[in-house]
Amino acid sequence: MDDIRNWLALASVHGLDGLKFQRLSEQISVAELVKQPASILRNIGFTERQAHILAYEAQDKADYALSWLNQACNHHILTFADPLYPALLKQTKQPPLLLFVKGNPHVLAQQQLAMVGSRQPTPTGRKVAFNFASELSQQGYVITSGMARGIDSESHKGALSVGGLTIAVLGHGLEQVYPASNKALAEAIVEQGALVSEYFPDVQARAELFPQRNRIVVGLSIGTIVVEAGLKSGTLISANLAAEYSRDVFAVPGPIYSPQSAGCHSLIQQGAKLVTSVADIIEEWSFFNQSNITNVTEPEKSTELDLFARQLLANVADEVTAVDLIAERSGLAVADTAIALLQLELAGEVAAVPGGYIRVRSG
Repeated sequence: MDDIRNWLALASVHGLDGLKFQRLSEQISVAELVKQPASILRNIGFTERQAHILAYEAQDKADYALSWLNQACNHHILTFADPLYPALLKQTKQPPLLLFVKGNPHVLAQQQLAMVGSRQPTPTGRKVAFNFASELSQQGYVITSGMARGIDSESHKGALSVGGLTIAVLGHGLEQVYPASNKALAEAIVEQGALVSEYFPDVQARAELFPQRNRIVVGLSIGTIVVEAGLKSGTLISANLAAEYSRDVFAVPGPIYSPQSAGCHSLIQQGAKLVTSVADIIEEWSFFNQSNITNVTEPEKSTELDLFARQLLANVADEVTAVDLIAERSGLAVADTAIALLQLELAGEVAAVPGGYIRVRSG
């Protein structure tokens, strides 16, 4: 239990992911690291705020998380060193230091397909998501999504309808269900899969957390299916992350004048695989498996950030700038701002730090 407590203390420090921990662990053990005073922590690379949290606040947060762990036998905490920590997720750019799991943790090691899309889909989009998920579940795939309204929820429901397994990665702690209307769905997912979060159980849903959640959805999965998406949506961030992780990207086409399909058409133009049925996905992998070739569907990345991100970049300062302040300066919604900031972070233009973001200047 002491080992878990130490991991939880480290996980309470914003900005310390699995890869950063690996570099630190070459110099010092977890047990020794959490005992260091703030002055030593600053000397080995922690910021003032990070050092303060680890030295003075982390143990209380660890105690709270341990109390959650002991509440039920289906509550689990998977550290970066745990054998059950998903191998595919470790290969990503910012793997979480640990995962909170409610349900069956062994499901995370099974072959998963991410399904993502609009929160306001068309009736056709809902039907496609439900049917694809149910058929893929019958093929033995675990369906992974974010339990948001719309395509996410329909994907989970499709898997559950045929007794399949499904994983919901949440942008908040596991003590909350968001949206509240998905309470019954969340309970069903716990019984036929798992709810997963990198956030401590008491963390409430906030707009800026959901884009970060998306990197875990695609990081757990061998491929990502985009059912419906607008041109400026978090769904496209998910698709770009999947390509960056060398995972397959599939996009379902729709009417050319439908704004919900514009993002899918853009992905197809960039090289995503156009799919109109589950057979298209199965056949794609079957061909490459028989040919002993690894299929990497990677859209060409433009060297220029889109105008949406450029507009926002101009409002990020060299000192720490809060997300809500960046949104106010840019005239954008907080949710849209968080999505664009993640894009800028992946492009190396900004860095996430405690309290917000800072501009990254090239040498």
